[in-house]
Amino acid sequence: MSAPPPRPSPSSPPSSSPPSDSSPASPAFWRSPLRGPRLTALLGVVLLAGITLLFVTGLLSYAAYNPDLAGGVNDKTPGKGLLGFYLFSWPTGPTWLYRLTQGLHVTVGIALVPVLLAKLWSVIPKLFTLPPARSLGHALERVSLLLLVGGALFEFVTGILNIQLEYVFPGSFYPLHFYGAWVFMGAFAVHVVLRAPRTVRALRERTDPAPEADDTGLVAARPDRPTVTRRGALGLVGAGSLLLFTTTAGQSLGGWWRRTALLAPHGGRDVDSGPNGFQINKTAAAVGIRDRDTGDDWRLTIEGGGRRVRLGRAELLALPQHTAALPIACVEGWSTGDQQWSGVRLRDLAALVGLGERPPGVLVESLQLHGAFRRAALRDNQVRDPSSLLALRVGGAELSADHGYPARIIVPAAPGVLQTKWVARLTFGEW
Repeated sequence: MSAPPPRPSPSSPPSSSPPSDSSPASPAFWRSPLRGPRLTALLGVVLLAGITLLFVTGLLSYAAYNPDLAGGVNDKTPGKGLLGFYLFSWPTGPTWLYRLTQGLHVTVGIALVPVLLAKLWSVIPKLFTLPPARSLGHALERVSLLLLVGGALFEFVTGILNIQLEYVFPGSFYPLHFYGAWVFMGAFAVHVVLRAPRTVRALRERTDPAPEADDTGLVAARPDRPTVTRRGALGLVGAGSLLLFTTTAGQSLGGWWRRTALLAPHGGRDVDSGPNGFQINKTAAAVGIRDRDTGDDWRLTIEGGGRRVRLGRAELLALPQHTAALPIACVEGWSTGDQQWSGVRLRDLAALVGLGERPPGVLVESLQLHGAFRRAALRDNQVRDPSSLLALRVGGAELSADHGYPARIIVPAAPGVLQTKWVARLTFGEW
């Protein structure tokens, strides 16, 4: 009988075999000759600039909602704590301010999609690296990478769904996108700090290192024959971004350019002919407005300074009428051209209840039965602006039901959701 094989010494490390070439954890599995630290660094720099712009314009959009007014009636992110800071109190000029900042936010975000996908493709071997953590620093980097990739995909997916008016995700878009942005930006900041030295080094080098000298794990150990150069790959990514830009930006630019906004729900042409033929997000029927709610019995209630006034539409039309040429710009990135609105200045309505010299802000309440922003607050500077109106007509015609008949708010530079339609009550300064 032969002797049994010797047992391994207790002090000997257990044997382990490297992953096979058919496993994504094996460096030999990834064969593309395009991957390398330089390509990844170039894509990363573009994303660094683009995502920074998205973050700043996102903060500007949050400020534009006046989140601190009326006990946070405009703020849809309860419990935000220190995350709920805003950059400054939102001004009323220039009138196209929100149209610009939110148009940039949406259009640049869509144009970055090919860059983001290319960046994820360029680093996908790193997602399968084993062991998952070699040190505390490496573990921190891997966790930040997980949050970075997950956060980026979450923010872009929810943002694009919101832009397309397809609210298929659970819960309100506002808190989901708000908190998701902070998780993503935290991971993004950590990732930038950890990868900055390697990115700078890769950009300084003209070529990628040889596979045996590569410490990034991105250069293929056994690359396939290239079918396109790296410059060509970057050109394809850039062309994809340019295509998305040109088929989206027109919804914010307006005019002739709107015809090019093929990927935007409010692109192409106006929804109808006539003065009321410009875009809307929600119809009167969708929010429960009935004909009897806006008929001859409708009255606007104005309160403030301990006084109350109730006016019908004929009485509002008898007050001094003013005209303002203002666009409507929405969080989804679309905007109208300047419409000719006419009606009563908000500051004149404040004067009816004795608040004429320096009127305070106002809480606006709508007839709509459900939906976000049934109640919205405006700042005192918005009330005092001579272009801020309780609009009764547009383009010389009565407001249509879908545009807010019998009366709606129109304020320069404010997000569309603060341009309340079907107004029922104005409460000045007493919230």
